Amino acid sequence: MRAVIQRVTQAECRVDDQVTGVIEQGLLVLLGIEDADTLEDLDWLAQKIAAIRIFSDEQGLMNKALADIDGNILLISQFTLFAATKKGNRPGFTRAAKPDKAIPMYEQMIKKLSTLLQKDIQTGIFGADMKISLLNDGPVTITIDTKNKE
Repeated sequence: MRAVIQRVTQAECRVDDQVTGVIEQGLLVLLGIEDADTLEDLDWLAQKIAAIRIFSDEQGLMNKALADIDGNILLISQFTLFAATKKGNRPGFTRAAKPDKAIPMYEQMIKKLSTLLQKDIQTGIFGADMKISLLNDGPVTITIDTKNKE
């Protein structure tokens, strides 16, 4: 699994001009799922996302996590995080999980994050043409890949 985590002061997802998810201060998380991903990867990544300390404390240092600021998550599925770009100019997506695997894993990530944070997780719609707007705070953008845990 790969996640691109952006610290935001606001973020919104629209599908067909309808809002599917919206947050104020928190994290916009773009999540890519590949065939090799396991529930162990999902649990590890969910823990990382919930606990990552990228919000400023009183001294301006990144020492606070989502729970410390009562922040929220907008979770967006994004298979393009597994784009292969070495050959040619058109990306390939063969490493990205097919919907029959990716949808249950995405839904499990929503549940896991909701349990860890004790709040609802805002989302897009899997496989839809989504329009994401955000105000990146900092900017702070972190990438995490479960295949690079060390």
